[in-house]
Amino acid sequence: MSLTLVLIFAISIFALAFAVFLIKNVMKRDTGTPKMQEISNAIKEGAEAFLRRQNRTILYLAVATTALVYLLYTFQKPELAFWAALSFILGALSSVASGYIGMWISIRANIRTASEAMKSLNGALQTALRAGAVSGLFIVAMSLLGVVSLFYIVLTFSNHPVEKIPFFIAGYGFGASFVALFAQLGGGIYTKAADVGADLVGKVEAGIPEDDPRNPAVIADLVGDNVGDCAGRGADLFESTAAENIGAMILAAMLFKSNPGAFGNEPAILLLVILFPLLARAFGLISSIVGIMSVKAKETEDPMNALNRGFYVTSILAMIGFGVASYWIFGTGSVATAAPTAWWHFFICGIIGVVTSVIFLWITQYYTEYKYNPVKSIAEAAKTGPATTIISGVAVGFECVAIPAVVIAAAIFASYTLGNTIHGLEEAGFFATAVATMGMLGPAAYVLAMDTFGPITDNAGGIVEMSQQPEEIRRMTDRLDAVGNTTKALTKGYAVGSAALAAFLLYQAFIVEIKEYGGSLNQVDITKPAVFIGALMGATLVFLFSAWAIKAVGRAAQTIIQNVRDQFKAKPGILLGTEKPDYAQAVDIVTRSALKEMVKPGVLVVLAPVVVGVTFKLLYRADLSNASGAEVVAAMLLVGTIVGVITALFLNNSGGAWDNAKKYIEMEVSDIANNMGKGSEKHKASVVGDTVGDPFKDTAGPSLHVLIKLLSTVTLVLAPLFI
Repeated sequence: MSLTLVLIFAISIFALAFAVFLIKNVMKRDTGTPKMQEISNAIKEGAEAFLRRQNRTILYLAVATTALVYLLYTFQKPELAFWAALSFILGALSSVASGYIGMWISIRANIRTASEAMKSLNGALQTALRAGAVSGLFIVAMSLLGVVSLFYIVLTFSNHPVEKIPFFIAGYGFGASFVALFAQLGGGIYTKAADVGADLVGKVEAGIPEDDPRNPAVIADLVGDNVGDCAGRGADLFESTAAENIGAMILAAMLFKSNPGAFGNEPAILLLVILFPLLARAFGLISSIVGIMSVKAKETEDPMNALNRGFYVTSILAMIGFGVASYWIFGTGSVATAAPTAWWHFFICGIIGVVTSVIFLWITQYYTEYKYNPVKSIAEAAKTGPATTIISGVAVGFECVAIPAVVIAAAIFASYTLGNTIHGLEEAGFFATAVATMGMLGPAAYVLAMDTFGPITDNAGGIVEMSQQPEEIRRMTDRLDAVGNTTKALTKGYAVGSAALAAFLLYQAFIVEIKEYGGSLNQVDITKPAVFIGALMGATLVFLFSAWAIKAVGRAAQTIIQNVRDQFKAKPGILLGTEKPDYAQAVDIVTRSALKEMVKPGVLVVLAPVVVGVTFKLLYRADLSNASGAEVVAAMLLVGTIVGVITALFLNNSGGAWDNAKKYIEMEVSDIANNMGKGSEKHKASVVGDTVGDPFKDTAGPSLHVLIKLLSTVTLVLAPLFI
């Protein structure tokens, strides 16, 4: 086994071991009062019950898809059938495990964060972030370990050339994407249906505060934070890193094949080049660990400043690690002689990726944090009612896509140009864009820690409110909750930015794979009617999927709204505080609705590219189309990706802006006569805006990240069907 392989294995295992250390560090902390424990246990039971039922549904679908993949490959490429099916099911199982681990720690850290908030801000901050880091480290390390283990198994137990192995394990990314879509959809539908029900009936109709124990939907709402934001996003980022790793390995093999003079056709050098994406990702794990442990806040400072410092530490170390990996692979031996500038060109591409991630976080922060004008403008619009609140939020959503689109374009163009100007290497531009994508995903473990920080602090605030702790404790958890809302929005911005770069990478890998299997796809000609139709179907798929996801939230929300109203009517003592609501009934209703609603949009995404590709393949064979199935699918993939990225940015940021506009108004001193603060007409208008934004930012938007990459991985794995 090569030294590089050993190092990748060692760093992956070390990161998992460090995550276990963080689990022990979090779990030894105080669990608060008996009343707090009672509420926390109810959240834990609801979340675990939902995830058990959801995972059972997903695994049934995954097993059926595994069998389908095996059969399709048996007819088209029988030598790949076993490895494609094996890698798919392993990717699916790993994604399920990653999502579960993130939720497992979250539902145990919430009460410990609430308890620490009764002592100090820094203690609560570190508890929530370190618990979030368990999720981040497990997801990135398991993704890396899964890919390198599969690579090593195929390398050891098959007789296929090294450069072919990434094609054999592409199913791992498909399996991870498949699970992630259903996990994000199911969790997103659940969390937003519960949230909408709790807000509209509790806050607006009954006039009771958020997380009030009299609200029957409040436990379901707190459960939703975990199954949507933890389990769903965990599966999302797992599949992103897994698919990007494999796509970059495919392009690395193409780079080697295109430059026999520079690499000398030496198998040992080929192995190093293919392992470069995994080595860079391993160094990113180390940088994230250091960044996480560096976070510390003063009692009087904004907790967001402490989290930002940790992110900057992580980003700087990720850049240094990228430089080490670049020099290790491309700065020594025959490669350095033939292409002496290659290592620092790729190093700069990695820096471009890391800087892109920082810029994306800044942009998202500007459009979603209440310190800045976009959110303040929505809060101002709320003075004149829900209609102007909605109009202002939609305008912010449309506006916010422009700068990220320019940043993505600049990153792709700069990295591609850098790759094409390496003297001594041919056709290095596309691999250079893959390197930039690896750079952007370098701090992924830290960003995921910030993401899981959000639902943990949200739950902590709910536990403090429901257990009727002193007002000063609630104010502290409110500070953390507001930061958590921002970090969740930041992660969504980061996820969609990385999805855009990763999708471009995977698109190039698809083109390479078509050629590898004997097809011909040098260009995608949009002037051909069939290709235009494929592009049109890609754009349509994004909007139809978003519509179904949002409608699913609406239908599920209707069931919980009716249940809360029925409980208030049947038990008048609930609002008086003399009777206890039936939390379990509300949790069960949302669970059943979410699992039922997630299937249709998920199946649409998996089947659409297959149906389009196979249909036009048959038409091409019958001389009824002047474009092959592969070319039509390529157009569908390319346009679907572009429209998906833009739509996800709109949905994520408009939803986040509405949410924080509501939070901004809630921080005002309550003065009903002057239309200020909680209970005012302005506040009620902002609650309506937040309710509209809920399925945008937590269901359809995040699910589109997965759709973008699932389109890529479906077409990548099933490419032989379209030739």
